[in-house]
Amino acid sequence: MIDVEFFRDLCRPLGQVTSKRMFGGLCLWHEGLAFALVIADTLYFKVDGDNAPAFDARDLPRFSYTTATGRTTVMSYARAPEEVFDDPEVFAEWARGAIAAARRAAAAKAAKPRRARSRKSVDVAEA
Repeated sequence: MIDVEFFRDLCRPLGQVTSKRMFGGLCLWHEGLAFALVIADTLYFKVDGDNAPAFDARDLPRFSYTTATGRTTVMSYARAPEEVFDDPEVFAEWARGAIAAARRAAAAKAAKPRRARSRKSVDVAEA
């Protein structure tokens, strides 16, 4: 069972962090952006091209899941290093990197032009 209060205490130095049960685990949000997942008692932080090298250097795996059809999906979250649980400052440092990755992902998504959906025209006289 995930100890939500434990993670709320860890996140206290980050300011307003909320949590929501997701994926059979817990998702941590900062200012409306998901930056961490807790799945099967394992903490994963959001990663992107900027902060992923720190995770890769430690061989920290990405969070992945397999669907009922056998398709494996790898998400942009990597397992947190164990020392984040020993030192609140270390936790905050890694979490801030994950928050920054979440901000960059949100900015990139907002900057992408949306494709217009094609709509079939209907002649009102025919309807």
